[in-house]
Amino acid sequence: MLAYLWVAIGGALGSMARYGLGNLILEKTRSIFPWNTLVINITGSFVIGILGALTIPEGKMTTQSRLFATQLLITGVCGGYTTFSSFSLQTLNLIRDGEWFYAAGNILLSVILCMIAVWIGYLLGNKFNS
Repeated sequence: MLAYLWVAIGGALGSMARYGLGNLILEKTRSIFPWNTLVINITGSFVIGILGALTIPEGKMTTQSRLFATQLLITGVCGGYTTFSSFSLQTLNLIRDGEWFYAAGNILLSVILCMIAVWIGYLLGNKFNS
């Protein structure tokens, strides 16, 4: 039951961070392109890459610490912070509005940059295991 509490706390923190940062970016960009969701997905991918490397069984974390980090940070915070469902809806809305260029750009940039971010984050996180 404690695991659910950690996931809930982490999810609340991640959702609040997404809401705050997303609104800040939206205010600064005022663009048709969903920069707020793209930035959140890239930074979330980077952080989850670090955490993914730190929580591998071969890493330096104890089993209990790894379990806690997975529940609170990966499932909770990162799950609440990243916005893939928002990305999907925004892309669909761009397509429905005939904004094919922006829709394609959002798909390409999100997939490529988030994969790069998770890879770099994983490499960085893996440095802590050496």
